[in-house]
Amino acid sequence: MKESYLPDAIDLTRVKRVLVIKLRHFGDVLLTSPVFTVLANQIPGAEIDALVYSETSPMLTDHPALSQLHCIDRNWKKQSIITQWGHERQLLKNLRSRQYDLIIHLTEHARGARLVRRLKPAYAVAQSYPGKRGRWWRNSFTHTYRIPARSRHTVEVHLDALRRLGIYPAVEDRRLLLNPGADAETKATELLLRNGLKQGEYLLIHPTSRWMFKGWSRQGFAEVIRQLHDMGHKLVLTSSPDPVELEVVEQIKADVAELPIIDLAGQLSLKELAVIVDKAGCFIGLDSVPMHIAAAMNTPCIALFGPSDEQSWGPWHVKHKVLTTPYPCRPCGLDGCGNSKLSDCLMTIESKEVTRAVVDILA
Repeated sequence: MKESYLPDAIDLTRVKRVLVIKLRHFGDVLLTSPVFTVLANQIPGAEIDALVYSETSPMLTDHPALSQLHCIDRNWKKQSIITQWGHERQLLKNLRSRQYDLIIHLTEHARGARLVRRLKPAYAVAQSYPGKRGRWWRNSFTHTYRIPARSRHTVEVHLDALRRLGIYPAVEDRRLLLNPGADAETKATELLLRNGLKQGEYLLIHPTSRWMFKGWSRQGFAEVIRQLHDMGHKLVLTSSPDPVELEVVEQIKADVAELPIIDLAGQLSLKELAVIVDKAGCFIGLDSVPMHIAAAMNTPCIALFGPSDEQSWGPWHVKHKVLTTPYPCRPCGLDGCGNSKLSDCLMTIESKEVTRAVVDILA
């Protein structure tokens, strides 16, 4: 552990149990995985728990540094007030029983501040939000921290919470970590065998995102598939089971119907996808959770970025190439030009650029 220059650095000998709160989407939760690694290495013997939305829990299950995983089901709010309140009381009871010494809140969600006030840990840290949360937010935590006005990768923003406490992450502890687990390994491996695929012998293309404004041209993906096939590569297509994403895959397949593409779209859990990505020679896709999974599995990435900021959300600590176009307005963070769901800065990326990037990264 490095020497701390903070006058209010916390006393790590007092920290026996830690709760990390991240109430966000899949990729956001996966990008917290280094926080658990750093805490486990810097506070040996401490029990480290997480609180996330239930659907995002696969991003952290089987993390070797995780003791308990507490979940909030978004469907609670669809139930009666009495039932919903029962879930909330049980959650609070479970959290109170853990008697946390430190709470690390990694979003601006007000629930985290309310939990800190109820659980009363010795230490609590969150990012400060000048002009947004005010005195109530600041007084909920013993420590708050600010991030630079310029782009900073989300992983480092998470780790800044630890730095503010006097915990300085080692470089080797900052990698993403996703453990697929034995069941996913078995199922995915059997699926590959049934399709005649071996590790490193195929490229994986994930042409979809849950956010349509992050999507590239379907015709562009078809052209890349044809170009890579002509070079002798075996290709696998994946997507989530969402009907909109499956329709995208069907349209791409229709454009290359004569080619022997292996379609696994909608057939994989996130853990199984991690295994398929792990065994691929390269991942080709968008700013999406599968791209972060590829980084966690140390699979080389080709990532197409448009309105979102690759400095904050790009592939982390993995061999990669990010493709963009030099539009002066990007990254804007909007859901397409004029809120149209289509982003010119993405659509003008040419298929030959993607193919060239694949060739370069494989070389």
